Amino acid sequence: MVYDTDVLVIGGGGAALRSALAAHERHRGVKVIMAVKGKLGYCGTTALACSDRMAFHATLPTTFPGGPDNWKYHAKDIYEIGGFVSDYDLAEILARNSAEAFYYLDRLGVPFVKENGVPVQFITDGSAYPRACFTGPETAIHIEQALIKKLEETDVTVLQNTMITDLIVDDGQVYGAVGYAGGEEIIIKAKSVVMATGGGGSVYKVNVFPPGMTGDGYAMALRAGAELVNMEFIQIGLSSVDTGLACSGSMMRAVPRFVNERGEEFLKEYHVGFNDIFEKGSTWPVSAEHKTSIIDIAVYREIHRGHKVYLDFTRDPEGFSFDLLREDFKHRYEQEVKAVVGRLCPYDRLEEINPQSIRWLKARGVDIKRDWLEIAPAIQHFQGGIKIRCKAETNIKGLFAAGECAGGQHGANRPGGNSLLDCQVFGKISGESAADYAIDCCYSENAINIAKNIFSSYNNWLSERGLIVEEAVRELREVMDRCCSVIRTEKGLEEALDRVAYLKRQKLRAQTAKDVVGFKNMLLTAEAVLKSALHRKESRGPHLCFNDFNSDPLPRDKGLRGYFVCRYDVCNDQVVVEEKQPIRPKEVVL
Repeated sequence: MVYDTDVLVIGGGGAALRSALAAHERHRGVKVIMAVKGKLGYCGTTALACSDRMAFHATLPTTFPGGPDNWKYHAKDIYEIGGFVSDYDLAEILARNSAEAFYYLDRLGVPFVKENGVPVQFITDGSAYPRACFTGPETAIHIEQALIKKLEETDVTVLQNTMITDLIVDDGQVYGAVGYAGGEEIIIKAKSVVMATGGGGSVYKVNVFPPGMTGDGYAMALRAGAELVNMEFIQIGLSSVDTGLACSGSMMRAVPRFVNERGEEFLKEYHVGFNDIFEKGSTWPVSAEHKTSIIDIAVYREIHRGHKVYLDFTRDPEGFSFDLLREDFKHRYEQEVKAVVGRLCPYDRLEEINPQSIRWLKARGVDIKRDWLEIAPAIQHFQGGIKIRCKAETNIKGLFAAGECAGGQHGANRPGGNSLLDCQVFGKISGESAADYAIDCCYSENAINIAKNIFSSYNNWLSERGLIVEEAVRELREVMDRCCSVIRTEKGLEEALDRVAYLKRQKLRAQTAKDVVGFKNMLLTAEAVLKSALHRKESRGPHLCFNDFNSDPLPRDKGLRGYFVCRYDVCNDQVVVEEKQPIRPKEVVL
């Protein structure tokens, strides 16, 4: 099957939807196709993500401290929490366009919480001021639903259950893509392509991503000649093992017990206090710059010593009293109280400040009033991705990227809620840029022949006597969890790279070539992450570098001022990493 289009958008989440809408709105005569790996609205991170109170980060006219230059504080926060290893001009674009992005969604009917018509905003990790708008635990889902409803009013073609496997590139310019619709090979000829495939959480065993997030966008971009940046920075947060719920915010501010399967409160060994647990709510993803990272390290070590770890909301940690909390923490708690229940135990406190999270868990079979909640450090968000510039363009002509699969706009970390914002801001920019590009572009006469050669190459990976692909996937995910999660050592990273190299050499046994391509994408993504992590011999953001498993993390190297960029060396079939310098503000103290 062969399709012709002007703009091809790959993905089905918030960034892809906004991109497709923007391309359609930019030039009404432009033909747009969206290729979605699963069923639109039921696959991808935006459609399925939940947390205790999911945030959309925006600087609005009503946002404190106010004034026409209010967005500059937002840009500064993005750059500084990013560890100064992002492109500052992209941070400015996010901040400047955040209000417009919010009001677009608001007009579409996303039910943001308001008081007297004014959006309610709260402070999140990495923010100097309260900017987080929300609808509740399902803010992302509400955004996805509103965008789909708007898309249904357009003539954008949506190809569902379609896995795009590679880009068609001719002389450094993209001219479409190939893939599978069900089991059928398809070719999509396009004048421009937007990559909006999300992150690669499925590369890890413990993650909060929906199934199928195999790093397709990163791998396709690399094979096409595009650069990736900041791939070592992956946000990791304590999450429910059974439901994937991020146990952040109010769940930590309720101050539950951290226990293993024996009921032992192991955090005492690490001298973690009650204020540290409370503060973990606003410093949820592990970060080398915050002392609460010791909680993530403790949980990770406990699990890798063979234990299970739980949050117990049924009774207080040993020796806890609400009066022992810092005065500013007690004040913050009081501001969050929705209904006075009486703070006799962590469950009561959570019911006072966030009853929605209790109901959400109970609806999924987890009753924290009587049962412990199993948790683990889970891969939550890829900070890096396909390197973009101000118009969401990459170094490959006609290729644009947006959302989690794009990189450069965020560094080591990001303010809580900036991911949903990023999808909308650069989703719009990428769609408009792709539409503009398509207007002045023609199809490649070689596209069909290039596509056929790509399909033919997939057969070289298959063998009836090869390694079963499901076993290979399991092996990769386990080694990534063990060697490149919360604790990263040079020895562990090299061990993981050796295993990736071994798996790359294997012929694979699978029912379809599509399954093998998905695994090859996972391998290429893992290689980019591991090699970038090996180059960063310091701790910065979620990249915690250790000399050995039981040591303390190495400090930040203030002399390391660059970010690491990955490209694919086709001749040697390997990812190559080099340091480059980010775009910096004119005046910044590093």
